[in-house]
Amino acid sequence: MRIAITGSSGLIGTALVRSLRADGHQVVRLVRRAPRAEDEVRWDPKRQWVDSEGLVGCAAVVHLAGAGIGDRRWTDAYKKELRDSRVLGTTAVAEAVASLDVPPRVLVSASAIGFYGDTGGRVVDESAPPGDGFLADLCQEWEEATGPAQEAGVRTVFARTGLVVAAEGGAWGRLFPLFRFGLGGRMGSGRQYWSFIALDDHIAALRHILATDELVGPVNLTAPEPITNREVTAAMGRVLGRPTLLSVPAPALRLALGELSSDVLGSVRAVPRRLLDSGFSFTHPKIEQALRAALEARAAGRR
Repeated sequence: MRIAITGSSGLIGTALVRSLRADGHQVVRLVRRAPRAEDEVRWDPKRQWVDSEGLVGCAAVVHLAGAGIGDRRWTDAYKKELRDSRVLGTTAVAEAVASLDVPPRVLVSASAIGFYGDTGGRVVDESAPPGDGFLADLCQEWEEATGPAQEAGVRTVFARTGLVVAAEGGAWGRLFPLFRFGLGGRMGSGRQYWSFIALDDHIAALRHILATDELVGPVNLTAPEPITNREVTAAMGRVLGRPTLLSVPAPALRLALGELSSDVLGSVRAVPRRLLDSGFSFTHPKIEQALRAALEARAAGRR
């Protein structure tokens, strides 16, 4: 297939491009600068513009682009950047898809389990309503921005992603060095649930969504059994062979991170009901499996 991808230089995008090309698919990468290669197409999310000619012949579009949730404190200015990078960018992609004489069969648009807000110990699947707070509101707007593609009859999927376990990026890319030097530990009470997913499983899940016509709407990309931050801390210690005696009190996190601390201290116990019901099988369903796979991939230089 010919598949267009935004955010192709990020953690997930890089791995997805590599996986698709390894199987012979033609990948078109949307870039914000002037194209430098035949596989690049220009777009400008802030201006809500895409060179739609570059999407002609694409069977699928995977939209992953967006400013990093945990990259900076959530000042008013950065919250606007987070929103604009997602809502404006998604609108641009959806409108470009809808404008084509022959649109792609499927649009997979990134979202996040932040849609559910803080669920405490309550298990949620894709049927759960949206929660409260900045992230929940952002995710709703993000998903609604795909409207033009849906109205054009394109199968549209919201990939609600959990915490991706990888050694070279994302949240775990920051955790691994801390724990390796014995500086890792429980955050807050440690009772908050973290819904994780191994990077390999995340890529496999995206490809499963592309190939599974009955999947429409929200799909949780998380491992089957979310675990608490306390359990994550213990697993990191076992895998890395390091002590995990330190802890960071909730007030200190709030002081250091501001409103972003709500994402670290919040609990989202999301399960991938729709993935499992559609026949998807996880390779690394347990946290220790996911951690070891991430470290092995890093050591082998695969990523």
